[in-house]
Amino acid sequence: MFWDRVSGVYDLFGYIYNGKVNRIMCRVIRDHINEADDVLECACGTGMISAEIAGKCRSLKATDFSKGMIKQAERKLRKYPNVSVESADITHLGYPDESFDRVIAANVIHLLDDPAQALSELFRVCRKGGMVIIPTYVNHENTGKVNAVTETIGKAGADFQRQFTFSNYRNFFEQAGYRVSEIHSIPGRVPCAIAVIIKE
Repeated sequence: MFWDRVSGVYDLFGYIYNGKVNRIMCRVIRDHINEADDVLECACGTGMISAEIAGKCRSLKATDFSKGMIKQAERKLRKYPNVSVESADITHLGYPDESFDRVIAANVIHLLDDPAQALSELFRVCRKGGMVIIPTYVNHENTGKVNAVTETIGKAGADFQRQFTFSNYRNFFEQAGYRVSEIHSIPGRVPCAIAVIIKE
């Protein structure tokens, strides 16, 4: 799997190349987490977001489909007693309905063959009144092409199913039947959009 192969060097992209964007992204997500929250993070990767929120929430399940990413996340998160790192498929989550106050799925929605199924699962395990938070790297507006990093990663083996811009990211959710409560746009080398949706 591509993500297993790059797991050992992925932090070079996350913390160095695109560090400014990711620091803001982590801060925005952390601001939406409360001390009493039980949190599920899908596609946690090496645990960059997990490490930011672990000290603020009551509990965190950090999950990923890639064994390589899980290994990296376990190393990064082992100092947090309230965190468990698990393997999970975002399209078939093995958790009961309404188990979590916050559900996060970062930088994965554009990779999925069936994003509607993933969204259904994310909302199924979120408690009523809770939040689903979905950050995704996007392309700069109106360029008509993908950014160079996305193009390079795609050629290396990442299977991108769709490309988003700041403007069409909100439309993606609303066309799927979800009302976006907030959307945050973070410009940078590889820009990011964060959709925050409250489960009514």
